[in-house]
Amino acid sequence: MSTETTALPQSSVSTHILDTSVGRPAEGVAISLAARSGFDAQWVALGGSATDADGRCKDLPALPEGTTHVRLDFETEAYFSDKHGANKQAEAQQDAPRVRDSGAFFPEVAITFAVTPGEHYHVPLLLNPFGYSVYRGS
Repeated sequence: MSTETTALPQSSVSTHILDTSVGRPAEGVAISLAARSGFDAQWVALGGSATDADGRCKDLPALPEGTTHVRLDFETEAYFSDKHGANKQAEAQQDAPRVRDSGAFFPEVAITFAVTPGEHYHVPLLLNPFGYSVYRGS
């Protein structure tokens, strides 16, 4: 009889962003990842990345053992500033609303969700200057 215990595989997180105001992936959005091991525990920053040309962020760090909650922070204000060209693309469409001077109504989007050990979580963000939606993808 073996006394060895089998460790559960680490949970992992990936995401992608679709800019629904232009119908294209949102490239260059900075994303940070934090985790905690219980409802009352402190958040621990794990790292971050940015979306690629396909709007995907595949290189977020694995979650530490014991993680129960995860937070993804999307820095959306910089994306919607003129330096990324998103405003010009949206305004070129006839039905697109004029974007506020600050860049976006939501300067950041923070998504918090519960996790189960050993599972992968893909959390897509559908984004426009005045709203967003998220869901658990596959």
